[in-house]
Order: sequence, then structure tokens, then C-alpha cells
Amino acid sequence: MAAGERVAVVGASGAGKSTLLGVLNGSVTRTGGSVRVLGADPTTLRGRALRQLRARTGTVHQQLELVGPLRVVHNVNAGRLGLWSPARAVRSLVQPQGVDDVRTALEQVGLADRLFERTDRLSGGQRQRVALARLLVQRPELVLADEPASALDPALTDRALELLGALAADRGGALLACLHDPALALRHCDRVVGLVDGRVAFDAPAASLSLAELERFYGVVG
Repeated sequence: MAAGERVAVVGASGAGKSTLLGVLNGSVTRTGGSVRVLGADPTTLRGRALRQLRARTGTVHQQLELVGPLRVVHNVNAGRLGLWSPARAVRSLVQPQGVDDVRTALEQVGLADRLFERTDRLSGGQRQRVALARLLVQRPELVLADEPASALDPALTDRALELLGALAADRGGALLACLHDPALALRHCDRVVGLVDGRVAFDAPAASLSLAELERFYGVVG
């Protein structure tokens, strides 16, 4: 992937999209082939080296991985745990650190008024926006997003993908997003990769593809 590039990975459920993201962020061990993420193979790293790579790589998971009883500010700050010392991370649970940065990130996703609310009291769409804000404060070089806007309305969906693309470009990094909606892939990404049963079916510039072509692809693999 080139610096600032936005790549969509498309395919039916079970095509291997989430597994691919897991291999890239080091949470899934590959069984073949090779992978390089920011110059390193995450499956060969351990301890501090793996933590440092993960601090440079931000992931939005389908399950969001938020801690419900914690306040929104704490869940957003979790994006910076890899950048903080253990002492500061523990201290932040008592007295939240970097509150101004968290508030700014929440403003970008339309949740500025929920800073100190318990996360489990939010709607599904609001929790998804908390996960996006967590990524904004982390400011990773590589953004990995697994259906980052599945619970959002159309206007917020576009806003979320714009934010993720801008975040990747700001650090000279890249965005890799797994998307079920072919229209989103064409609207927000530079390149589209289609997966079928864990294999690449096509890899093409978004400008060279039509919505009808992608919809037919989903019809074939769905």
C-alpha cells in the first residue's frame, strides 16, 4: 500500500476479510505466505516490539472491544495505552489524562456531550463512534477498519470514512477497510480488492470499477 492510500476489501461473509485484518494487526497467526506491516512481520514479533507495532497500527473491530461500565473518556483513551507508561495508564483510570484531546475527537464524531457517560448506556451507533474516536486519539500510521460504519446512518457513515481516510493521510500512512457496501468502497477508496474464500479475486483502482460490476461480484460470491 502506498502512503495515504485508501484500500477497500470487499467480499461475502466468510471470504476472509476479518482474518486478513487480524493477520495484519498481529492478532491472528498466518499459516502460509508472508506479510509486511510498516516494515515488519507482525507474526514474528513478541513483547515490546509487537506492542510498538500495534501502537503504530490502529484497528476498528466489528465487536468494537469497548469496556461497557467505563466512561466514554476511558474507552477513547484506550487508544493511547500503547503510547503511555503503565503508571500513566493506571493514573488515567482515576483521573482521566488528555481530556481536551478526547473531547476534540468526540466532537469530530458528534459525541462531545457524552464524555463522561457510561459507555454501556450508549446506542450501538454511538458506541461505534466511540471506537472511531479511540482511533483518532491514537493517530496510527496504518488504519485497519472492519465494517467501521455498519451501525451508522448514511450521513455519519460518510463522515466516519472521511475521518479514517484523513487520519491515515495525516501520518503519511494508509487505510485498509473491510466494507460490505460496494458504493462506499467506490466513493471513499482509491483501490478495491475482492476476496473469495481467502484468495484475491481482483485488485483494481476504484476509478476503473463500476457499481454494477461490484454488485455482480457480490451476487456471485454471496
